[in-house]
Amino acid sequence: MSSNLPKVAWIGLGIMGSPMSENLIKAGYQVTGYTLEQDKIDRLVAAGGKGAASIAEAVRDADVVITMVPASPQVEAIAYGPDGILENVRQGALLIDMSSITPQTSVDLAASAKEKGIRVLDAPVSGGEAGAIEAVLSIMVGGEQSDFDAAKPLLDVLGKTIVLCGPHGSGQTVKAANQLIVAVNIQACAEAVVFLEKSGVDLAAALDVLNGGLAGSTVLTRKKDNFLKRDFAPGFRIDLHHKDMGIVTDAARNVGAALPVGGVVAQLVASLRAQGDGGLDHSALLRSVERLSGSQV
Repeated sequence: MSSNLPKVAWIGLGIMGSPMSENLIKAGYQVTGYTLEQDKIDRLVAAGGKGAASIAEAVRDADVVITMVPASPQVEAIAYGPDGILENVRQGALLIDMSSITPQTSVDLAASAKEKGIRVLDAPVSGGEAGAIEAVLSIMVGGEQSDFDAAKPLLDVLGKTIVLCGPHGSGQTVKAANQLIVAVNIQACAEAVVFLEKSGVDLAAALDVLNGGLAGSTVLTRKKDNFLKRDFAPGFRIDLHHKDMGIVTDAARNVGAALPVGGVVAQLVASLRAQGDGGLDHSALLRSVERLSGSQV
């Protein structure tokens, strides 16, 4: 294990956090992890990392702290307060928040951290569970150029497209736009699937040829099997996409941008969640179109 690599504390070992932290371990980083579920800490230890019993213990000796939790309230819960990251990490450490949260939460966190001599980047990701496992995530970053440069070697282990998008909060703004595009794209694919099936077309053949033309997309490539097999095991849960659609519609309203199609898809995501499908993958938007088209789902 290379001793000149920064020591990493990783907070949040869920669907994304677990494979991402393991990729750092494979690259030679010393990773100490903390999350709420003991079995996920055990998984990190089995992969060669160290477990911690608290956030304070995890971050105490860290050069870099990476957080990957579901939403703004969780980021605030782990960052602030006597047991949080800011009170327990050493001065000069770099905090990289890879959660998808509101841009304002990121701006506020960076300001609070600066008072304590802690550097912050917001660095949300796109690519889902598969992208995390394969280390091909797209990482959109907000913060200072110098901090981005310092973090880049580590981020290169986790993703393929890593871009500084502007000051604090910019990464979150770009991530919100990403979630808008993905949701609208999945919805369009779902509508096409129902249309094709009701028309009696060979669905697998149709999706293959569509994906080879202008209608092709990363979404269709990644989600084609979900549509074909009706396999909605979560790579990215509807619950989380619902949260993200709230972020993008709210942020867009604040800057005066109209999202007419995004607003409709946000409601379709909300409706799917209200029908009890919040724990399914976001490709389950197909179920909503099926219901609207008269199918018993």
